[in-house]
Amino acid sequence: MVQNKKALLFAVALGMIFMAPAGAAENQKKLKAAVNVQESAEKAAAVSQKKIDSIADQAERMLTEYKLIMRQYDALKGYNDQVARIVKAQNEELSTIDQQLLEIDTTNQGVIPLMGRMVDTLDKFVALDVPFLPDERSKRIEELKTLLDRADVTVSEKYRRIMEAYQVEMEYGRTIEAYTAELAEAGKKRSVDYLRIGRMTLMYQTLDKKETAVWDNEKRAWQVLGEEYRKPIMLGLRIARKQAPPDLIKLPVSAPEKAQ
Repeated sequence: MVQNKKALLFAVALGMIFMAPAGAAENQKKLKAAVNVQESAEKAAAVSQKKIDSIADQAERMLTEYKLIMRQYDALKGYNDQVARIVKAQNEELSTIDQQLLEIDTTNQGVIPLMGRMVDTLDKFVALDVPFLPDERSKRIEELKTLLDRADVTVSEKYRRIMEAYQVEMEYGRTIEAYTAELAEAGKKRSVDYLRIGRMTLMYQTLDKKETAVWDNEKRAWQVLGEEYRKPIMLGLRIARKQAPPDLIKLPVSAPEKAQ
């Protein structure tokens, strides 16, 4: 387009030269001035176009940066919203935990004394019960008493151990057992075979089979039995040790007392 303008101006200039030869010099000056003006305008237009192109490029870069920033903003906003929800949920959970801790403290105030009473009750029960496995049962109770005073053991673990001890004592009531242990009488100790039938009866028989006795829990003493119980108790010991099949045997059993 610039070249067309130049050609047009050149044609006009030539026409003016041919049409007015007398003023040729003056016309040449005018033509030159016109050409200079046109060149200056073209240069100014080129400079303006460069500025426009630079501004356009800058605007394009700014638009690209804006879009990138907006994407980053959306991502950060989504992340911040999620974090805010997590923090809110954690705060609610902390409030719940604080409430549970308060409830646990209140519960502990009642549970800890209760556990102490449970151990004392178990201790008294064992002392009044048929005296089988005295060392094992006394040791279990002493361990529980020591456990109650330990700060490094949780309340739940203490309670579990106490209930476990009660469960063991309950199992004694529905099992039979034979074991060999020492019998202390009149300041003397001797090894005998014990036979326990639940909690109904506890008997012993000397290793030479010459003496058989049954525990009288009311008198808290051993009662020597007659010869008729020697073989039945021998068989009972074998059955308890799974050395003989189950069978009916004649054993001394205390009559049940009427509940008061």
